[in-house]
Amino acid sequence: MTIDRRAVFARLGLGAENPGACAGPGAWSGSGTRLVSHSPTDESELATIATASAADIETVLAAASAAALAWREVPAPKRGEAVRRLGLLLREHKDALGTLVALENGKIKAEGDGEVQEMIDIADFAVGQARMLYGKTMHSERPAHRMYEQWQPLGVVGVITAFNFPVAVWAWNALLAAVCGNATVWKPSPKTPLAAIAVQRVCNRILEELSLPPIFTLLIDAGRDAATHLATDPRVALVSFTGSSAVGRQIAQSVAGRFGRCLLECSGNNATIVAEDADLDLLDRAADTLMGPLIDAMAVASFRRAIEEVRSAGGEIVCGGVVREGPGFFVEPTIVRAAKNEWPVVQRETFGPILYVMRYRELSEAIAMQNAVPQGLSSSIFTQSVRKAETFLSAAGSDCGIANVNIGTSGAEIGGAFGGEKETGGGREAGSDAWQAYMRRQTSTINWSRELPLAQGIRFDLG
Repeated sequence: MTIDRRAVFARLGLGAENPGACAGPGAWSGSGTRLVSHSPTDESELATIATASAADIETVLAAASAAALAWREVPAPKRGEAVRRLGLLLREHKDALGTLVALENGKIKAEGDGEVQEMIDIADFAVGQARMLYGKTMHSERPAHRMYEQWQPLGVVGVITAFNFPVAVWAWNALLAAVCGNATVWKPSPKTPLAAIAVQRVCNRILEELSLPPIFTLLIDAGRDAATHLATDPRVALVSFTGSSAVGRQIAQSVAGRFGRCLLECSGNNATIVAEDADLDLLDRAADTLMGPLIDAMAVASFRRAIEEVRSAGGEIVCGGVVREGPGFFVEPTIVRAAKNEWPVVQRETFGPILYVMRYRELSEAIAMQNAVPQGLSSSIFTQSVRKAETFLSAAGSDCGIANVNIGTSGAEIGGAFGGEKETGGGREAGSDAWQAYMRRQTSTINWSRELPLAQGIRFDLG
């Protein structure tokens, strides 16, 4: 597929040089160091970005803080209308954005388009959710009293995203945060900055057309300064972080140190259990895919180290295990037979296309092997047995945040909450009741009598 880069850039408002900080429409800046975005497919330079300096970070955070104060006063259904308009604009730009994701991230075009579709889907979901920010009414033990709970906006939400889903994860967070009455500051991966700039330009159009405060803002830097600032700044009520467990732990500790809130989506290490009665044709189709390059030279080096470690441990490489000659960061998908679950390379997330095949005798053994890794994102089983499937889904089964039957471990729909356990972080994004992470719960008691009875029957006899 030949990509007309100029046409894609023109459609999305990108240039050869781009500012990396945005505090709203017409408020672009970037007085930090120069960052270059490359295509992992052929290592060519795509464009440069003037990153956010300390002053730019402060400007963006100040704008977001002010926007949050104004936005929380807007009725939630009206907030939903703004997200609906954004969803329509994303539809108009789906092809160009999907192409840019493929160009900058290395995904195949179908996956790039699919990621933008996730943005559109969560926009649709958020529009409906804007009218369903439900609280509960409780019966009071005191006469002529009413108790209820309601949900209030948090304020500023910091969203730190990774390169593997350069735009979808932002949407999972930002669009729910928006209908919940918050302003979002986005710190994307420096490996995929152009996708973030393109999305911000789409957002700016809606902000400008509807005369809205800057509830969507952007900070791009070449390192971790912006992320550290979001983690330590008390103006940021919630930090949503997607990335490695090691960095996630640091973010969580910093946020906890100031009693802020943290939503973590960290490392995964997904297993699929193939039962003896599995539909192998279904399994084969679930495994079929097309793969682009790894993101950069560091990822290729990590792949090389993993392959060397496999060989040293005595693993049998059935296919793959090869780094293709450049240009581009291509490696061959690899299958390793006779792997051992306790190998360190099996226990960690390599972030490369390596499949470890291990044998088991009983389903309980397979589940124990799956659950023995530190991560707990996603899992699946292929079986035609209801008993095996339900065992896998029971409390004694998979300990992951996602557990599937007769489908693979990827491809989560936005209607369900996405996230995992253990070193994956415990956070949940997208569907179900994940919206509650972006709000604070408030319990209220209303006395409509002329008496002042206390709970638990307590009386203060002062006479």
